[in-house]
Amino acid sequence: MHFAALAHALCAAARGYPVIPLTRSKLPAVRSPHRGHPEVPPCRGGCGRIGHGVHDASTDPLLIRRLFAAAPWATGYGIACGLPPHHLIGIDLDTKNGADGLTALRLLAEQHGFEIPPTIVVRTPSGGHHLWFTGPPCPPVPNSAGRLAPGIDVRGLGGYLVGPGSLTTRGRYVLAPDAPGAPAPAPAPAPAPAPTALLTLLTPPPPRPPLASQPPPPLSPHPAAALVHFVRTSPYGQRNARLFWAACRAYESGLGQELAARLLDAAHHTGLPEAEARSTIASAAHR
Repeated sequence: MHFAALAHALCAAARGYPVIPLTRSKLPAVRSPHRGHPEVPPCRGGCGRIGHGVHDASTDPLLIRRLFAAAPWATGYGIACGLPPHHLIGIDLDTKNGADGLTALRLLAEQHGFEIPPTIVVRTPSGGHHLWFTGPPCPPVPNSAGRLAPGIDVRGLGGYLVGPGSLTTRGRYVLAPDAPGAPAPAPAPAPAPAPTALLTLLTPPPPRPPLASQPPPPLSPHPAAALVHFVRTSPYGQRNARLFWAACRAYESGLGQELAARLLDAAHHTGLPEAEARSTIASAAHR
């Protein structure tokens, strides 16, 4: 398994993806040279030794072989995001704990008016999918977990994706040519560029100086209906999380008071107790 992971990693590096070896638990496999002696600030490879996680990522075959030789227990590899030449962005669509990341992404695409282009898709052992996109060098896309919607995690600069062919404790990561939006089987083409509207969602806005308060532009009926639908179709285990996310988006748009009753009714349709739903909407309003 170790040599298979190395072969997959070298193949990915030849296509321009910086890689590192991973353990079966998907953690960087090379042990830190600073164990027991933490650096302040944390060392990111400036000491010249290996063992700095994603900061070791490289496309150099000699360095990759050195990394894997230092971790003979590695059974997988990680692909660093946000680095040239691809500036990779990973969209992790989860299916655990009642989440439905793919549906949530389609809802965001519908709400913000963009299409999800065919791109590289990797199927995870848990039944989820990783969608690969390319992004601009600047501003960098940060990592996030559930910020866009329940079931959607983002891997940007400083993060990594488990590469196809990696073996983990839960199973193997594989290319998914039959997945929604996926391309033909390997050899895989380059990832598709991330849609501009999606990049806007992924990139935090720059800080702005305080201005006189102005009413935000009204939310069109279509996105408002999408928020209500998102709550109304919540699976068990995600009802509260979806309600909170939708209420936050409504209040950010300045229509929290107007949509509160509709969101409450949608939450009641899913079986969420009214007191709990009201408390969740109130928390979103305070946030």
